[in-house]
Amino acid sequence: MIKETIREQMAKTIKYVKPVPYGSATGLTAEVYQQMQADFLPTPPFTLHSPAPEVLAGVWSILRETLSSGDVDRALKEAVAAAISKMNECLYCVDVHTSMLHATSDHDAASAILRGDYDSIRDLQLNAIVQWVLANRTPNANGLLPPPFSRSDAPEIIGTAIAFHYINRMVNLFLPDALLPLPSAFQGLTGRLFGATAGKRFIRRIKPGDSLKFVPQAKLPDDLSWAAPNPAVAGAFAGFAQVVEEAGKEALPKQVRFLVSERVQAWNGEAMGISRRWVEDAVVDIKGEHRVAARLTLLTALASYQVDSSIVEDFQSQYPNDAQLIAATAWASFTAARRVGVWFAEPFRMAV
Repeated sequence: MIKETIREQMAKTIKYVKPVPYGSATGLTAEVYQQMQADFLPTPPFTLHSPAPEVLAGVWSILRETLSSGDVDRALKEAVAAAISKMNECLYCVDVHTSMLHATSDHDAASAILRGDYDSIRDLQLNAIVQWVLANRTPNANGLLPPPFSRSDAPEIIGTAIAFHYINRMVNLFLPDALLPLPSAFQGLTGRLFGATAGKRFIRRIKPGDSLKFVPQAKLPDDLSWAAPNPAVAGAFAGFAQVVEEAGKEALPKQVRFLVSERVQAWNGEAMGISRRWVEDAVVDIKGEHRVAARLTLLTALASYQVDSSIVEDFQSQYPNDAQLIAATAWASFTAARRVGVWFAEPFRMAV
């Protein structure tokens, strides 16, 4: 009963697209929803993808096989998710994953990340993993702080990091700033209460690999080779990479994909600033009818917090299908997440 009530209320918060309701889902969407319901909950960061069922399945797979299953301590992965969300200004995800840290009873770390006071995290393991996340904001810091985990743990931890660089961008576009619409003074208290009650229902071990039936079997791209030691994580990321690339090709003109890819590869993690002048300069040579797509995807990749309703509505005026919006933004988000993943994963990359 608790799950159903939370699910129904959360579904109302999604912007710009109409998610497929749990009770009327069919085919692949219904199958993915059923596994979500059994393992966790069909929450908005997942269900916002439902207009594009293959993308929905892939997002669920990479999150399930990294954050929710496996052998690495869940608190370490929740700390990674929360710290990256804080870094990406994804307040919704910060709320969710500090609440989940409360559910693991790591109240000190949850409160410190919520405040942005990372040095005050008393648990040495959690402090080390958060400092590693912060040190890898840019490729320039690579090697200054060695990963505080083993090669065998790398697929789950790096996979969680990359998955949240993806999820944060999508959430910044499609969801409100907070998990619950409360004054900021109450957010920390509410997160602790949620973690101590409903949140504990979602912290449990689940069998790895069960989501791979929803994604295509594919070759693991070289930049994702850090995942190879863990078959479940590798299968999830290989399948999602193929799905997202195909979705991007169907939804976006080649000229737009080339521009975004080129800009993302040249990006070193720097903040793009308050002004959107850089976007207009970047799209000046793009054909007029494709500029709305170029603006949206560039902003999604490099400054998702700057996307507003005017940017989305301009895109929808030429691409009215909800699946096109999800495909375009998913492609841009994962392109940027993979770029960040290159410097996260450098110590663990291997030939595949």
